[in-house]
Amino acid sequence: MMTIEAAGLTKSFGAVTALDGLDLAVAGGSVCALLGPNGAGKTTAVRILATLTRPDAGHATVAGHDVARRPRQVRASIGLVGQHAAVDDDLTGQENLVILGLMYHLGRRAARQRAAALLAEFQLAEAGGRLVKTWSGGMRRRLDLMASLIVAPPVLFLDEPTTGLDPRSRAEIWSTVRGLARGGTTVLLSTQYLAEADEIADAVVIINRGKVVAQGSPDALKDAIGARVDIIVADGADLRAAAAELSRWATGPVSEDLDQRRLTAPVAAGAVSLPELVRQLDAAGVRAEDVSVRRPTLEEVFLDQTDDRTQTEAAA
Repeated sequence: MMTIEAAGLTKSFGAVTALDGLDLAVAGGSVCALLGPNGAGKTTAVRILATLTRPDAGHATVAGHDVARRPRQVRASIGLVGQHAAVDDDLTGQENLVILGLMYHLGRRAARQRAAALLAEFQLAEAGGRLVKTWSGGMRRRLDLMASLIVAPPVLFLDEPTTGLDPRSRAEIWSTVRGLARGGTTVLLSTQYLAEADEIADAVVIINRGKVVAQGSPDALKDAIGARVDIIVADGADLRAAAAELSRWATGPVSEDLDQRRLTAPVAAGAVSLPELVRQLDAAGVRAEDVSVRRPTLEEVFLDQTDDRTQTEAAA
């Protein structure tokens, strides 16, 4: 069942088109990473789904509620963590959470209990009584997450939540997000950290110029562009024979680097194994110094799908 659905979302700001017919579907209890270059439309999509911006055309539903027709019901179903910290530095962590609980009409005792429970869950109980201005960046971002979870929303929007954090702090946020998804929360994560998407996302949606250009699991997206084979021969005289063997599996041109005695070519995912390739080279009398079959990274998928020249050729 899809918890977040959007069809044909369009949004312009003057002469700038932010979204150009965006389609999106996010399954319940999953983490979906929204990737794209700067200005691709990621934040605009999140703002529309969170009822902070109205689309010019198209429609979307979140937790079964239409974002344009039933914005109050949508807001009651979501938590939102923006790009910048939204907590008060001059209050303690506990005070920030208690005030938010009171704003949600939890009552003073329930608000204090919820604040204490969240601080314990996020391993910040000892810091809860300190002013937030004394907290590290990673601790503050976790407090932002806690603030969005005061009423345990079924849907959570994270707009670049780990920007500017060190690797350890990012890993702590990743662990938290995975735990939320395991507990049934649907997470839509907008990020520019491709390692983040690869680590925690069940599905990835890549957008460029306001449109979806690729979507699927990280593994499926990598397999879609195939693998890459690199061969370094011991003697440059063997390059021709090695190229002939490699061309049997290559799905594109076999490139040669004469100085490095290196051959490189793309192959379909799973088309050839390393032992099989080594045996074929040996049978052809090729002395190889190094042979590797490398799966593409999510970064390579991203660059491939957001390259305007590639998209223009595909459309033609």
